[in-house]
This record gives sequence, C-alpha cells and structure tokens, in this order.
Amino acid sequence: MKHFVISILLVLASITGATGQNNPLDLSGTWKFQIDRDDAGIKERWFDKELTTDHINLPGSMPEKLKGDDVTVRTRWTGSLYDSSYYFNPYMEKYRIDGQVKLPFFLTPDKHYVGVAWYQKTVQVPTNWKGQRIVLFLERPHIETTVWIGQKKIGMQNSLCVPHVYDLTAAVTPGKECRISIRVDNRIKEINVGPDSHSITDQTQGNWNGIVGRIELQSVPKTCFEDIQVYPNLAEKKALVRFSLNASSTETVEMSFSAQSFNAEQTHEVPAINLTIKAKKGTNTYEAELPMGDDFLTWDEFSPALYRLTATITGRHGTETKKVEFGMREFKIEGKWFYVNGRKTMLRGTVENCVFPLTGYAPMDVESWERVFRICREYGLNHMRFHSYCPPEAAFQAADRTGFYLQPEGPSWPNHGPKLGLGQPIDKYLMDETIALTKAYGNHASFCMLACGNEPSGRWVEWVTQFVDFWEKTDPRRVYTGASVGGSWQWQPRNQYHVKAGARGLTWAKQQPESMSDFRANIDTVSQPFVSHETGQWCAFPNFNEIRKYTGVNKARNFEIFQDLLRDNDMEGRGHDFMMASGKLQALCYKHEIEKTMRTPDYAGFQLLALNDYTGQGTALVGILDAFFDEKGYIDAPAFRRFCSPTVPLARIPKFTYTNAETFRADVEVSHFGPTPLTNAEITYIIQDTYGKVYTRGIINRKDIPIGNLYSLGHVEFPLTDIDTPRKLNLEIRIEGTEAVNDWDFWVYPAQVEVTEGDVYTTDTLDAKALTILKEGGKVLIIAGRNVKYGKEVQQYFTPVFWNTSWFKMRPPHTTGIFVNEYHPLFREFPTEYHSNLQWWELLNRAPVMQFTDFPADFQPLVQSIDTWFISRKIGVLFEAKVLNGRLIMTTLDLTSQPDERVVARQLRKAVYDYMRSDNFRPAFKVSPEQIGQLFTKEAGTVNSYTKDSPDELKPKKVF
Repeated sequence: MKHFVISILLVLASITGATGQNNPLDLSGTWKFQIDRDDAGIKERWFDKELTTDHINLPGSMPEKLKGDDVTVRTRWTGSLYDSSYYFNPYMEKYRIDGQVKLPFFLTPDKHYVGVAWYQKTVQVPTNWKGQRIVLFLERPHIETTVWIGQKKIGMQNSLCVPHVYDLTAAVTPGKECRISIRVDNRIKEINVGPDSHSITDQTQGNWNGIVGRIELQSVPKTCFEDIQVYPNLAEKKALVRFSLNASSTETVEMSFSAQSFNAEQTHEVPAINLTIKAKKGTNTYEAELPMGDDFLTWDEFSPALYRLTATITGRHGTETKKVEFGMREFKIEGKWFYVNGRKTMLRGTVENCVFPLTGYAPMDVESWERVFRICREYGLNHMRFHSYCPPEAAFQAADRTGFYLQPEGPSWPNHGPKLGLGQPIDKYLMDETIALTKAYGNHASFCMLACGNEPSGRWVEWVTQFVDFWEKTDPRRVYTGASVGGSWQWQPRNQYHVKAGARGLTWAKQQPESMSDFRANIDTVSQPFVSHETGQWCAFPNFNEIRKYTGVNKARNFEIFQDLLRDNDMEGRGHDFMMASGKLQALCYKHEIEKTMRTPDYAGFQLLALNDYTGQGTALVGILDAFFDEKGYIDAPAFRRFCSPTVPLARIPKFTYTNAETFRADVEVSHFGPTPLTNAEITYIIQDTYGKVYTRGIINRKDIPIGNLYSLGHVEFPLTDIDTPRKLNLEIRIEGTEAVNDWDFWVYPAQVEVTEGDVYTTDTLDAKALTILKEGGKVLIIAGRNVKYGKEVQQYFTPVFWNTSWFKMRPPHTTGIFVNEYHPLFREFPTEYHSNLQWWELLNRAPVMQFTDFPADFQPLVQSIDTWFISRKIGVLFEAKVLNGRLIMTTLDLTSQPDERVVARQLRKAVYDYMRSDNFRPAFKVSPEQIGQLFTKEAGTVNSYTKDSPDELKPKKVF
C-alpha cells in the first residue's frame, strides 16, 4: 500500500465557503513579472531582488495577458498529434508562415509559453494580524509554484486540483512590508499526468502559466480549524461533523456548531450544539453529532436544498468562524442502480473537457458554472463527468445550487507516456491529488462520484483496485470507480460502479434503423451499475458563424481553414447548409442512441461526449451545442428533452418505412426517473403528417407509473391502407398533465408502384448509345453504382463521422449525411427534408459517391454527400446535367435491386423516371461527356496523414 502514503500540506483555508475572524488581504492587481526562459531565476536569486522587466495583472494566465511567444510551426504542444499532414501537406503551407499560423487540429492561441515565469509583489501585512497564523492562498495556479518571502523559501506545491496554500507565519511580521516572489513552472517534469490530460493539454484548455483564481493573504487564530467534513445521515436524521483543530499550545476552547438552510423556499434552522474541548498542541481530530430534526430538507436534482454550517471556535488567541455548505444527501448503490436519498436514479450525463475558449481555463466564478449546469438541465441532463481533471470550487458550488451530480476525476490520462502501477511518480501523485480534492470539495452535495482519471495504461488494474478499496473504507459520502475507460480496457473487479464503453452506438452500418433493440446483451452479466463511457461522438459540420465568438485567448483558426477548404472546392456559401443538414442527422443519432440506452434493463446511465463541441484532438464537433454551450440552430432544448429527460415515453418500432399494405405497430413504454411515481397517468397518442393532418388519435392507457424504466404503457396499431401517396407520418406519445412527450417519424409508400421509363435510356455507364442519345437531344439515366472510380476512396455510411477523421486517421465513415434541395421537383413523389432521415438509410448506407472536383465550379449535385471538413471534396450520389444536346441524371444509389423489399429505392426510382419524363426536367448545369467519363476512370488516391501513430496506441496492452 505504499502508493497511499500521502504528503499533502494541510490546507488551512480551503474549507467550503470559509470565512475567518479577519478579512483576507486581496492580492489581485498588478504584479511584477518576468519570463525565465533559461530557468536561471533560482540560481541568480531573482527572489532576492525586485523584478523590473515587466508587469502583469493577476489573477490571469500568461496567454490571457498576451505574455509569451507567438505561435509558429516550431511551437511544442502539450498533446498528441496523430495527423501530421498539417506539417507536410502543400495546401497547408500558407498556414505555416510565421505571423499567419493557423492550426487545424485545435484552436490557435494568440500566445503560448511552457516554462518558468516569476510573479512578485510587495505587500504590507496588517498590523492587527499580530499573533495570528498567516497564510498565502493561491487558487488554481498552473502547474508548480515555489514561494519566497524575501530571501526565505517557503516551499513548493504542484496540485492541479486544489489551491496552493503556504504558511507564512514565521516569515512575515504584521505591520511591515514583505516581498512575495512566486515562481510558476508549467513544464511537464518528473510527475507526468499525460500530455492529453484535460488538466494540462493544449487540446482543450491549454498548458498555460499563471494564477487564475483568488490570490490572498489570510489570517486565522493560532488555534483554529484545520478541516471540517460533514457526513449526512438521513436515516438517523443527523449530520456527523468531523473536524480537526490546530493548536499552537495546549488550551481549552469553546466551540459551537449550527446550521441553517439558505436556498430553498422552505427554511429550516438547526439549533446550535456547544462543546468545550481541551485541545493539545498540534493537530486534534474530533467528531460531533448535529441533530437535524424531523423536518430537515434533502438535496437532490429536483430539490437541491442546502445548509450552511456555522462552526465557531474561541480560545485564548481569539475567535474563528467557518461557514461550510453541505446538503442532506445520500448517494448509494443497490444492485445495478444508483439511489439518491432512497430513490432509484438514472444518470443522464455529459463529459466536460475543460473547453472554455475565451480564457483557456475553467471558470473561477459560480455564475459561469451555473449557466453551464442550467443549460445542461434544460437539455434533460442531471450529471457531469470531468474528463481527467477536477474543476475549481465554483463548479461544485454551482452544481450544489442547480442539483447536478458530479464525477470529478484525478487530473490524469495516464497514457501515451505515463503508466499506472509501475512505480512511476504518477502513482503517488494521483492518489495524493484525489485525497486533496476530496478534502477540499468533499462537503459539496453535488460531489457524488469519483474516478482516478481516464483510460490508463500499465499495471493499472491492480492500482485502481487499491484506489477503490481505499476510498470505499475512507469516505462513504460518494461512490467510486477506478478509471473511466473505453470498451477494450480490462474490467475493474473492485469498482463500485463502471464507466465503460462497449454498450453504446448504433448498428445502422449493418442493419436498418429500428427501435426494438437495446444493450442488454452487453451488460447483463455486470453486477454493478453500468454507465456508458463517452456515448455518441456523432459529428456535425463546422458552424462558421461561430468564428466571431472567439474573442479571447484562443481563435478558431481551424474553422477558418475549413472554411477556406470549402471555398477552394467551389462550395463557398454551403457551410451553413452543411452544418444544418449534418446537425439534423447528428441529433437523430443522439435520439436513437439515448432511447436505446433507456430501453435497456438495468442501464444506470450514460455520459455523452459531449453536449457541447470538443475543440481539440483534431476538432471534434460532436456537440449539439457549440463550444460555448450555445445552440447551433438545428435542435433546441425542448426538442432534445423529448428523448432526454427524467420521464421519456418510448416506442419499440420494428422499422420506419412501410407500404400501405402493412400495419404500423408500436409497443409503448416509459422511462420514468422523476421525483415521485405518477398516479393514474393518461397516456395518449396521435399520428399526423407534416402538415398537421390527423390520421388517428386516442388514449393508450390510464395507469400508475412507478420509478424505473421498461414499464409497459400499451400498444398502438394503425392500418396504413388509406395512405395512397408517399407520405411522412409522425407518431407522438404524450403523458397528459406532464411535460413528457416523444415522437417518431415513419414513412409510407404505395405497395403497388408502376415505374414507366418512357423515352429515358437507362444504363450503368456512359456508353456509346448514351452518347448518341445525348447528341440527339435525348434523356439518359445512368445508375452507375460501384462502376464509379472517382470518389471510391470516400466511405459513406448512413451515420456521420465518429469523433473526427483527423484524430482517427480517416477511419470511416468519412461523411456527415447529405444535403438535399427538398423543393426540387424530382422529390415531389419522394418526401424528404433537406437532410438525411431514416427513410434514406436504405439508399445511402455504404453507397458509393461521385467526386465532382473537375466539374464546373458552380455545379452542385441534387443529393450532395457532406464530406469530412478536413478535406471537403465536392461529392454526391445523384446529379442532373445538360450533356451535349441532351439531359442526364446519374446516380450511384442502388435503385433497382430487390424492389419488393427495398420500397424506398423503388419509390425514388419511380420519382426519377416521372421527373425525367416531365416538363420540369430542366437541368441547370452543363457538363461535358469527358467530365462524366472521368467519373469512371479517374482515381483520387488515399489521404496521407504522414504518420503511423493512431489513438489505437492508447489501448492497453498487458504488462507482465
């Protein structure tokens, strides 16, 4: 157990919401500043003289204050770059020029610096602090600080999670000035948390140098509180207060503890308890029981009532009062589920990756975090995992007030360099950090879960086993998992719960969409609660209107590159269309994956990656919200909450495309994790078309609905015989008297279809006959399929790009859906929106595409596939053109095979022929036979990433 021997400076002033007898001395403002590029400051005794080179305003980071170096291609980044094409691709040369650098793989900071910098300030210690303990409080420095008072070195600290607090009592004199010198070093040194850890990586917040939180001198009596931890006990209606005193000498002290609710409509006051204690010199640890009474308030996502504990100690050196916020909350595990205050709870979460582009670091104020959590709540979420970092105290305070369940993590992704369990410094550091953050933030009601970090390598299972064992015995206020891991990582046998992949995703690459299946086969042998790891990762095209939001330390130069690519490939102006169309498909995928999770027995929750975009690792535009937690325009909170909220009606539907000879059937159930069961709930349904015409409606059932999922509500059955034209219909299920409502689109086509080719010549290539007909002014339909070579490198699935093609080196799929002019007359007999929807699956999934690089610049296909934004090739699956004297439609979609089973393809085939035989067949673009011929002969070649590395390297290998 050598890994669990801790050596952490006792934090005197980090108690939640703490206030002492004396007001702290705020040290924010102007500090003297000097960059120490050669790390010569200690040797040259910079602490022993006044710095004269520069000044800086604190709190803040060097990039925030435009200190450091300009970014160049020689900048050494903290993070993995798996796609090196930026450094070699001739197209990118213009973005590599000094002074004009733009990066494609993450945001481009204005300034960057990794190394040592010195901060210095002379202050006068208040005279009335005589006889007090005096400490320097530094909130969220990055990474390592060393402090001197004059010539005297006070110490060094390197926590990435909690404030750095230095005892200055022996080094300062009240009433006199002292010179404080702080050396900050943001290099990765002996303790390597991993270059992609969100606590330090340039992929998201950036590896900055500075101090961004409160900077204070604080004073407390020499006999004072060292720590206060509150342990709620709901069953016995009390709170156990464990507290430590630090006494300068043996003395008798008087103490009192009381509590009062402060943020709920109903108020509750807990009478004070008084204690007389004889404290010995040094550290003294005690316990006191605080009776909460019969009418105490509880904390959860629905009613986040908080208390403020007031603790007072009076001794010969004076009186100290501390305020500690806590909630009467119990977060437990029973079987495969989490229970909050005895109520079964499903976690609906997102991963927060320290994406805050304006500052480059996590907010230090409560208001900013409240905004984030309230937006997440609007989208139906109740949980957040902090990926390989721990947020500052403001995040916990905001989550307490908004009722959000948090899983902070140790500040490490111990992979791609560091490894757990091999005796490296990360072993001890990571344990020390989780102990420190639990001491600092452990009273927060929102702090419900803890993991050591993300996806480790090494002999990590043994290490995390000891980690969970330690915490299970040490602190019962939350539940513990070893590490949050992907599907290929080993199981962690001692975990109280699992955050793991392996039970996520959609099977649409292999089979048609349905809403019958679930993930039970993936988790039915798991005995503990299972929470999905990084669910989703469905991409949308960049939103170029977002560029103007980047007014802080990081600029969206990557978006500017992507915008240039679109322009240079003759698609300028298509960006918004592509974003909206791909976003609709992204939202559709999130809907079906979340519902599949909710349909699964004993699935305890999910963690999206993520509700908002991820700005690094190649640029992963996986959020339905942008990096600023703002809407992009293709789905809003009420629409998302239909399938992601405490109560979600669900429908098991075998397919979403029908003929009018069939009957539509849906088995209706509900996932209900609201505050209470629903009594005599009325469940209704309606089936209507796009224009609001109602085809049927009714009451499915009236029944009580308990807490839990998989609760059957009834059945909907609707014969489709009266639907005589192709039509999109919508089933909506509602629980009357509540906000719970959900809906599903489905499509109906005629069972009997007469396809008339008329005077259209149909072929699978541009053969001699086709050319002759076109010369003579005729009509040609080329159903080319895989005969097309120009574009064959592009692999199209129905689902969009996963994470991004840069990070995963062109792993398919390469497209993010389609963009369609839904008003084009061809689609009058084929109902469609401007984007992919489920009826397109039959046509698009794994369909080949055509690349139109050599076509006229203004040419646009009728059905345009949206390429990965790193390349933005003009590609598509169906176009029309004037060729010679004739008119042509060409497609790579399979419109002919299995017409009795593939009714969507059959209907599109009919729509194409009917359009070509009509007067509306008037192509706008003229294309030469040679340009069409090249589609069958030209090859583009594979995309070169110029490196062999890939994220697969991060997957663990057995270490013997």
